[in-house]
Amino acid sequence: MGRNRTASGRKVALVLGSGGARGLAHIGVIDHLCSIGVEISYISGCSMGALVGGIYAAGELEAYTEWVKSLERKDIIGLLDFSFGMQGLLKGEKIIGVLREMIGDRSIESLDIGYTAVATDLNEQKEVWLNKGPLFDAIRASMAIPTVFTPWDYQGRVLVDGGLLNPIPIAPALNHSTDMIIAVNVAGRRSAREEPVSEAQPEIPGIFDSMSMSLETMQNAIARLKLAAYSPDVVIEIPRDVCSFYEFYRAEEVIEAGRQRAAETLPG
Repeated sequence: MGRNRTASGRKVALVLGSGGARGLAHIGVIDHLCSIGVEISYISGCSMGALVGGIYAAGELEAYTEWVKSLERKDIIGLLDFSFGMQGLLKGEKIIGVLREMIGDRSIESLDIGYTAVATDLNEQKEVWLNKGPLFDAIRASMAIPTVFTPWDYQGRVLVDGGLLNPIPIAPALNHSTDMIIAVNVAGRRSAREEPVSEAQPEIPGIFDSMSMSLETMQNAIARLKLAAYSPDVVIEIPRDVCSFYEFYRAEEVIEAGRQRAAETLPG
């Protein structure tokens, strides 16, 4: 499952996994890697990993970080554009519009480092690597969580969240010449904490929470298989209970959790 190695001064391929709001931990990981002199020359990402990785590759991660840290619950609600249709709960156009305005339209080919976003082709039932064309089309496709966001019609393909088949896309990174591959898994073991002894009945989640928890359970199982199959040089594990899937208003503490875990795994 990866090995602790000195990363300072090395050229690295960074793999950023999916995980909703927990994906904000990727920002802290990137910040730490840059602080110890790591050269990130390639990024592959899925869902929030594709979003954070794409914005970093565009050179605008600092602006995005300041914006996301400022979000409160009411701001999150304001970014939701309900579709009122049968394809998904949200259209996702409002959040992508905000990011386009902040970052500007970019093509993947114009980015300073190599980049791949992973999505899933529903009709072909296979993963798709998006490494050229408009950056935000690739991000929107990769983060199209089924039943939450409407699928993305891109170049004649119906694309949804890449996490359905590959929540931690290590394979694209194997095609690039780097010194090491660092994978960030935001579905790691729960934090060690003392639980009170209680015989109370567990709370049954509502339909929305049940749906998201079921999807996460499936993706986490796949992520473990991918990590075992491809064995990146280093795996940075973010506890899956650092926040819930939708708690984007907790950005500051989630980013800090990512920074701390990265520092513990790769101190220099």
